[in-house]
Amino acid sequence: MMKELELNNSDPEDIEFLLAKVEGSFGIRFHGKELVHVNTFGEMCDHIKNKIVLDHEDNCTSQQAFYKLRGALMTALQIDKETVTPDTLLKDLLPKPIRRSKTKQIEKNLGFKLSLLRPPHFIMQYLGLLFIGSLIGLGFSWQYALVGLGLSIAGFWLAVKMGNELDLRTVRELVEKMSREHYLKSRRNPKTYNKNEIEKVLIEWFSYDLVIDKSKLTRDASLT
Repeated sequence: MMKELELNNSDPEDIEFLLAKVEGSFGIRFHGKELVHVNTFGEMCDHIKNKIVLDHEDNCTSQQAFYKLRGALMTALQIDKETVTPDTLLKDLLPKPIRRSKTKQIEKNLGFKLSLLRPPHFIMQYLGLLFIGSLIGLGFSWQYALVGLGLSIAGFWLAVKMGNELDLRTVRELVEKMSREHYLKSRRNPKTYNKNEIEKVLIEWFSYDLVIDKSKLTRDASLT
């Protein structure tokens, strides 16, 4: 049985990548070794909250994100607001023939990238096997191996560029993603924040990105 995932067992590179996204979402920057003395999840949440130098407004970012997304969908898809509810399926709003073009319009209306589309998993798995096989092949026939590496790298680029699959199911899930990854831009006034939400947003984010059960993300959860 696989060991239950804990915060202190997470890959440091995954945490570092996640913190880079946190910087962009909350408009903050970590400098040098300022996090070296942060040992628990609670300390991390407090440190991040203290770095956000904006006016506090006690209102719901997720609600504001929903209204922003609904407006962007209405404009891009030429639909009525009654069509868009939190439980509306994204595949119904964005059928495959128009999915890429309409997603770009929605992102333009919002003013930020949603990173909503991905290539099919089987294509990425095939390209991954080709890349690994080509690396191994360098010891046998470097000419063919270089061709394989070139094809796999070009394939990854094209697959990501042309990806048309949805990882999220509903408008609600997309709103949650917006509220995490574009927290300030999802608010009606991006020069404000709700300090009471930050820890909850971070719990959702660490749980989603690091695949950790939310019950494990207590304030005492160790980072090391």
